[in-house]
Amino acid sequence: MGRIPLHDRPPSCAILRPVIAGAPSPAVTPEAWHDFFIATTGAAAALAGLVFVAISINLTQILRFPSLPGRALETILLLITALLVGIFVLVPGQSPIALGIELSVLAIGVVTWNAWIQIRTGRVPQAPARATVIRTLEVVAALPLVVAGVGLLAGGGGGLYWTVPAIALLLVVGVANAWVLLVEINR
Repeated sequence: MGRIPLHDRPPSCAILRPVIAGAPSPAVTPEAWHDFFIATTGAAAALAGLVFVAISINLTQILRFPSLPGRALETILLLITALLVGIFVLVPGQSPIALGIELSVLAIGVVTWNAWIQIRTGRVPQAPARATVIRTLEVVAALPLVVAGVGLLAGGGGGLYWTVPAIALLLVVGVANAWVLLVEINR
């Protein structure tokens, strides 16, 4: 038997039809990402709530270490950033240009704010190497969102696919910091 023409394929292949037919790529189509951003928005909101609980439980301990209040703020910013990305993408009918501007401005603001916190806090004396890695990731975690925003503005360049590593970094670093604020601080 020969190949089945694209228009005669079963509905399971229907998702490929618009891309092949010249419709906009999923990289610049927020609607194609609906389920992904529903899931990540829920996860980010839950994690941000847990960080608030961790901070409130250990507030006295956190305030004893000069670097930890800033780290707590960075953690909340990272998780709220993941939440805001999802909210921005889920706005119905929003143009890719508007979304690109929102993602870029948000990311630049978060990177700048986290860098300022770390400069203000300074180097943590006798911190283990993993702390330096986490501190670096706190600053750069949102950078893929700038690339996503620019891609949306340009109509390509990976666009929303860049939000995947950004969300992953934001959530992983947020969880790592939550662990420090909840568990490691009590050791």
